Amino acid sequence: MYTQLAKLLMIMGGLLLLAGVVLYFFDRLPFGGHLPGDFVVKKKGFTLYFPLATSLVLSLLLSLVLWLIMRFR
Repeated sequence: MYTQLAKLLMIMGGLLLLAGVVLYFFDRLPFGGHLPGDFVVKKKGFTLYFPLATSLVLSLLLSLVLWLIMRFR
């Protein structure tokens, strides 16, 4: 019983570590928020950044990874 919980916690920890590394180096990645479809609105004293295209790409990649994990589990 505890071995399944331990595996789940290790997988979740690995995913959190991976997410942290990606966020840390996000600006240095070739697609790091500079895709067509990422909107930036700059006004006096206000900046709105809405990474629509980047969110869609990351969602597709995460869905693919999770599908592969569930498929070959």
